[in-house]
Amino acid sequence: MIRNWLDIIPADNRSITINEPLSFETEVIRNKIWYRGDAYELEQLYKQIGVGYGEGSRFWAAVPETENIRKIHSGLPAMIVDTLAYIVKSDLNEVEFEDDEESKNKWNEISEKIGFDDLVGQAVRDALSSDDGAFKISVDTDVSPYPIVEFYPADRVDFLTKHGYVYGVDFWTKINSGKNEYRLRERYAKTKDQDGEKCACVSYALFEKGKEIPLSTVKELADLKTTVVSGDYLLAVPFVIYKNPRFPGRGKSIYDGKTGVFDAFDETISQWIDAVRAGRVQKYIPETMIPRNPINGDLGAVNSFGTNFVAVEGDDGSQSNDKIETIQPEIRYEAYLSTYTAMLDMCLQGIISPATLGIDVSKTASGEAQREKKDVTGYTRNIITDTLEKVLPQLVSAILMTYDNMHNLPAKAYNPTVSFGEYGAPDFNSRIESIGKAATASIMSIESQVDELWGASKDENWKKEEVLRIKKARGIEVVEEPPSVGGELIDLA
Repeated sequence: MIRNWLDIIPADNRSITINEPLSFETEVIRNKIWYRGDAYELEQLYKQIGVGYGEGSRFWAAVPETENIRKIHSGLPAMIVDTLAYIVKSDLNEVEFEDDEESKNKWNEISEKIGFDDLVGQAVRDALSSDDGAFKISVDTDVSPYPIVEFYPADRVDFLTKHGYVYGVDFWTKINSGKNEYRLRERYAKTKDQDGEKCACVSYALFEKGKEIPLSTVKELADLKTTVVSGDYLLAVPFVIYKNPRFPGRGKSIYDGKTGVFDAFDETISQWIDAVRAGRVQKYIPETMIPRNPINGDLGAVNSFGTNFVAVEGDDGSQSNDKIETIQPEIRYEAYLSTYTAMLDMCLQGIISPATLGIDVSKTASGEAQREKKDVTGYTRNIITDTLEKVLPQLVSAILMTYDNMHNLPAKAYNPTVSFGEYGAPDFNSRIESIGKAATASIMSIESQVDELWGASKDENWKKEEVLRIKKARGIEVVEEPPSVGGELIDLA
């Protein structure tokens, strides 16, 4: 007889319901307030969103018992984003066009007029702090003969997607007319014209309290009409650095998952400063030793600077026991410093190295640990540049095609490439030393030496001339390549 000794009963499926604390729009606002870095705004924000969403216990949401508690914001979130944006912007190389000098010259002219480098820096800054955004290309010949390029942060854009692909972008602008407030939607999307050819379309709509109203409601918008632009391209380019797992199709701020630590860091600083304030030196002065007004005998104010107090005799001529006592509470600076360092490390962990921000933590970490932390900045920077190397060529191509349409030039496809310099590259003196050793060992050609030494700081023509100068200085004669065998024969047939 066989007995079944093990009987496994399957678990029942359970339904779990979780309420999201913040919508995408509210999350973007929260991240922007952290970037703005104003203590008063942070306090207002968390006192409004903290109720019922588990945020009420945060430092910025807590209501102090007295008004004497000073809440201090470190400014670290803005410092992180601004530093990363500067690193990326400063490493941006020139846009290249393979074997197309005409397109390169045209782009160099447009790039200078629209401030392309500053635009990229602003885009990185806004995308890191406010989840994502999009570049918007518009035309207004009254303002500029070149395409106008702007970057809209996440709170002013909506992405139109189909099967995971973005085919359009809605740009939102707040319009104030009289006492009323409206929202203008500019929809940039790909479509097809009457002949079935692909083209770009720009349409407009005006909303009041979520309801669409005629554009003529606002006099300045009455002349806006749907515009169709020839060419298979989009006049808007989305820019998403990190993908948001909670809101598919949208980006994620670099602050995501860090706001709690930022809050604790501000609390640590505020407690430290509050302890310093409470630990001020206190003087207990006997009333008999306080200066009095010679006219009415009232007690006068004690001057903290230059006031000397000496022992006085009592009424009976004996030595008085009254004396000034100075008391200062003990402040545990080591404990506060340890907490400060730990909170700072948690804030920067996985994002940026303390050394990149100019923070000296060498006393609390080994050299190897510091090198590993320095690599974190490079990882974050590479994530940003990898995204830009895909997005910026689309933007450059769209700008050039828009410029051609503005000036009725023939339609042309552009293939720009965008690259960035090497982060943390050795300085010029170090490169000279390394290249000199390689040249002495005869393991590097002169062409490679010049290219490695000067990199993207010099153009190709200058490098070729430099190679010839070096060879001439070394006595190396440069001659033209002889013709191939039989090349001197003339076919008389």
